[in-house]
Amino acid sequence: MSSTSNPSTHHTSTIGSIGAPSRRNTELALLVFAVVIPVFAYANVGLAMNDSVPPGLLSYGLGLGLLAGVGHLVVRKFAPYADPLLLPLATLLNGLGLVVVWRLDQSKRLQQSDDFFEAAPRQLLNSALGVALFVVVLILLKDHRILQRYTYISMVVALVLLVAPVFFPAVNGAKIWISVPGLGTIQPGEFAKIIIAVFFSGYLMVKRDALALASRRFMGLYLPRGRDLGPILVVWAISILILVFETDLGTSLLFFGLFVIMLYVATERTSWIVFGLLMSSAGAVGVASFESHVQQRVQAWLDPMREYTLSQQGVFGHTEQSMQALWAFGSGGTLGTGLGQGNSDLIGFAANSDFILATFGEELGLAGVMAILLMYGLIVERGVRTALAARDPFGKLLAVGLSGAFALQVFVVAGGVMGLIPLTGMTMPFLAYGGSSVIANWALIGILIRISDTARRPAPAPAPNPDAEMTQVVRP
Repeated sequence: MSSTSNPSTHHTSTIGSIGAPSRRNTELALLVFAVVIPVFAYANVGLAMNDSVPPGLLSYGLGLGLLAGVGHLVVRKFAPYADPLLLPLATLLNGLGLVVVWRLDQSKRLQQSDDFFEAAPRQLLNSALGVALFVVVLILLKDHRILQRYTYISMVVALVLLVAPVFFPAVNGAKIWISVPGLGTIQPGEFAKIIIAVFFSGYLMVKRDALALASRRFMGLYLPRGRDLGPILVVWAISILILVFETDLGTSLLFFGLFVIMLYVATERTSWIVFGLLMSSAGAVGVASFESHVQQRVQAWLDPMREYTLSQQGVFGHTEQSMQALWAFGSGGTLGTGLGQGNSDLIGFAANSDFILATFGEELGLAGVMAILLMYGLIVERGVRTALAARDPFGKLLAVGLSGAFALQVFVVAGGVMGLIPLTGMTMPFLAYGGSSVIANWALIGILIRISDTARRPAPAPAPNPDAEMTQVVRP
């Protein structure tokens, strides 16, 4: 007796032949909540401050919904297997940031300040530009591994972006902005963090085996070879130079911390973390010993009440913002005073940028701040999960680098406002007013979505074997 085998039985069942869920409908449902919550918050602010629904409620809701809808349609078309949480989380944070920036605008309008300007419309335009760049990234970057070709070009571009602010005048004591005719001021460090992550990913993918080698063990740590200390010494020196010439503590910490995180992930050597912490501490202490701007921020961190008192007395070179931010958190308590019913606008010009988290702390309380930090933590967690699922080492390192840069920025900003570390002058991603920050972080989310789509995309089914299909099994 003979039987001809069925061709379909020769294919092993794989995720490619079965198909994987794209989770785009889940993303759409989450986006609905990500738009409805800020719209509700916007109405709440208007009722609290003016006893009426804001006249721009409909236009704000339609605008935010349009941005979210465009982003979703592009992801559905060009990255159908991407992580379903990244876009809704970014949309929700961006929407809440727009609400609080508008809320602070209303307070400043009531004060009739001479330097008052509408920040909310500009931030809405910046958000639209950010989503546009997000769309461009997903359409043009069809495979994240293309970025590996530009490893050393990205290093040059990143250095140019980091050095450029040195040649422009300082703003509020720090040289972190450049002026572009027709575009206003740009903070190149926000874009440099993405380009640096690309360079570090390409470099460490090639050099990780050499950097992982240890010459000897000392006190439980594997000490790296002397010649392998070169890269970390160079990056350390560049971060110190940024701190000296630009007095930009935030970018310096972000730049060096990102490299140490990616170095640890690439080599799995704890010794690199120890060396990184020792070198960053030594550099920060050394610079703070002679740089007046850094000294001022350290003093405001160590004794904010003294700085507030001296500032009230009119002594030049002292700031009251750190103490006011702590008072804002304290007055918020557990559940907050309610949106639109706080006094965090007293912090001054930085209320909608550096210290916007203090407004959330006062008006939404500890519960609101924990919810905000949880959303940031979810973005970082989904980025790390994307790194674990990535099928290529470059994608793994790049996803870790982008997630690490995002986490470091949240930490240094939140830590500075809450008094855990000295103030850095950076902006809270998506929440704070600032065009460079919101545009760059939308590009960061776009790259993470591209990597996650590649990682979760089903593997193609194996090609049929004609010889196997012609084989006949003969049974006696």
